[in-house]
Amino acid sequence: MGRLETADKQSLHLVENEIQASIDQVFSHLERLEILSSKEPPNKRQNAKLRVDQLKYDVQHLQTALRNFQHQRYAKEQQERQREELLSRTFTTNGTQKKLLDIANMLGLSNTVMRLIEKRAFQDKYFMIGGMLLTCVVMFLVVQYLT
Repeated sequence: MGRLETADKQSLHLVENEIQASIDQVFSHLERLEILSSKEPPNKRQNAKLRVDQLKYDVQHLQTALRNFQHQRYAKEQQERQREELLSRTFTTNGTQKKLLDIANMLGLSNTVMRLIEKRAFQDKYFMIGGMLLTCVVMFLVVQYLT
């Protein structure tokens, strides 16, 4: 498992496959050990079965750890793909506005209504900038007054 955490991306799948093969091989050996433990004398049989069960538990724990590591790696790769996809997108308001106007034309809104909407959007932009400046001035005055 230590090799798995330090492996680079190219050899990661090979190491995972090696670990999985080793776990499968250990499981097959444990099945054989379980059969052999039932052939032990009665006074040693209980102890042998207990040891085999402990080994099975340990191997199942390793199997779960491998699955958790694979799940985390898969989630990380998916997050990286989504991040790259988002970074590759271009967000333009002009293109969006043009599409919105095209949709409005298809819906049958008149040119007068569309001009009113554009004028309102233009006015709202100035109201927003004025509000932000007013908020900054008030915050500055409050800080100056309180300190």
